[in-house]
Amino acid sequence: MKPESSKVNFDNISEEQLPIPKHKRKGWGHFLGLYAGEHVAATEFVIGATFVALGATMTDILLGLLIGNLLAVLSWTLITTPIAVETRLSLYTYLQKIAGNSMTTLYNWVNVIIFTVISAAMVTVSATAVRFAFGIPAQLNWYPTNAWFVLIVLAVGMIVVLVAMYGFNAVSNFSKICAPWLFVMFISGPMVLMPALAEHVIGATTLSSWADFMHISSISVWTGINAQGEPGIGLLEVIGFAWAANTITHVGLIDMALLRYAKSRTYGLCTSSGMMFGHYIAWISAGIMGAGTAVIVQKSIVELDPGDVAFQALGLSGLVIVIVAGWTTANANLYRAGLAAQAIFKDHSRTKTTLIVGIVAVCIACFPFVFNKMLPLLTYAGLLVVPVGAIVFTEHFIFPRIGFTRYWATFRNLTHSTPAVASWGLGLAFGFGLNALDLMSFYYLFIPTWFFTAVVYILLSKRYGAAKKYPEQQASLDNYDNQVEQYHQAQAQHEPVLVKKQSLMTKIVNSISLLSLATTLALAFNTMFLSGDVLAYEENRELFFDIGFICTIIYFASAYWVMQQNNKVVD
Repeated sequence: MKPESSKVNFDNISEEQLPIPKHKRKGWGHFLGLYAGEHVAATEFVIGATFVALGATMTDILLGLLIGNLLAVLSWTLITTPIAVETRLSLYTYLQKIAGNSMTTLYNWVNVIIFTVISAAMVTVSATAVRFAFGIPAQLNWYPTNAWFVLIVLAVGMIVVLVAMYGFNAVSNFSKICAPWLFVMFISGPMVLMPALAEHVIGATTLSSWADFMHISSISVWTGINAQGEPGIGLLEVIGFAWAANTITHVGLIDMALLRYAKSRTYGLCTSSGMMFGHYIAWISAGIMGAGTAVIVQKSIVELDPGDVAFQALGLSGLVIVIVAGWTTANANLYRAGLAAQAIFKDHSRTKTTLIVGIVAVCIACFPFVFNKMLPLLTYAGLLVVPVGAIVFTEHFIFPRIGFTRYWATFRNLTHSTPAVASWGLGLAFGFGLNALDLMSFYYLFIPTWFFTAVVYILLSKRYGAAKKYPEQQASLDNYDNQVEQYHQAQAQHEPVLVKKQSLMTKIVNSISLLSLATTLALAFNTMFLSGDVLAYEENRELFFDIGFICTIIYFASAYWVMQQNNKVVD
């Protein structure tokens, strides 16, 4: 620790290693757009179809996804956001203060690998949509079989890398533009394909009531029978899947990296834009789109890929949605990977580490197997990091309440925290041991694993010195924190002011962007409710494809222009 009288030279400390200053904190809009953009990913097409293939019922989906996603929002709000707001640090930096170099380095490497591979998978998905547009053969092997596909991956991937390199603002701004359009697309897709399902089930292209929708969905989408013709998963499995899908970021605390920019704890509720829209509406929409596409192309839903589904539901705009949804998810995860790498290589900037891991991600993305293994990766990655989340939560919230000292490992100048490393290892053994014994649903394993790790960490930490007091070291830390605050106050005086340019032209262009979205929804409404027969449906569907794609181009052009005007710097 620094002596109390020492003056710290912050010019030699990376910005990512310091708490986020007050003048750089973000408002609700940033987080609503960020989470909506990230969690409306190309994988939603796969997951939505997975619930259909697993044989969930209509009731299971409507109720189970609602409960599971609400639990996920509460996990972000009650666990992740409070720690992020109180410390203003990423998990990677905070972990260094409580676990020492050895565990932190190992954990950061785990996260670099996980998020690099996730980013690579999303780049592959985006490239698959481009492949579909140019008629390049599907890549069915674990390795690429077409040179043009590799070139497409490189081109798509470098865009993702460049956005992530510019940091949090670039990631959130990109997601903020995409989120409204993604919402409209995932609402429009089911409306466009529902008449095809209706004609297949009830022999008519129009629905007369909610009962018709429930009947059609129960017969042709969520039937309760899986792909093998057996009874499917139940309500508890759907709830667990929805809750556990993002354990790596909420209970695992990875999203401290994003939520450290939040102005208050309540900003954790902004994750609802991703959960209730991205994981509730989008999964339901994807299931309907998948079932409708299967009817149109006469294939089983398990044989379809995101490009097939999106194109049949949305035309060329569907290919754009796969690309954009892949980008928004890859951006956020590559940003996380860059942060973890920068925490390992402290002498290098986050921009440089993000570039390096981005290049690796793009190279991995050339191999299609990464997307095919996406769901197992997310599932096991969550169980890998949950014990670490339990350790951090315990140190931050439980230790002060039971008389233990927070940051005791740093106060003792330990470079290796045996309690942290041992608790993580025992937590992993416990969680994967329960999985091997098959004592409970895999989706709920993170709960007993979290509690087990927390108890073990308390017991071991007490033995190694956490129950002792360190007044001199605490005073030195307080002095350091005060100097950080003074440093940030000095920085804030030179920070440029961003204001919205309220010119008439900006208002007109913004109105055009909103009108393009409204037109798209109107065309989808026309296709679903005003198609009296099959011929009228086909005409309305083609009209949606043509005009909807034009609206897509107009929206992105106008929304980007408005964003640029709103971010004008005033000297």
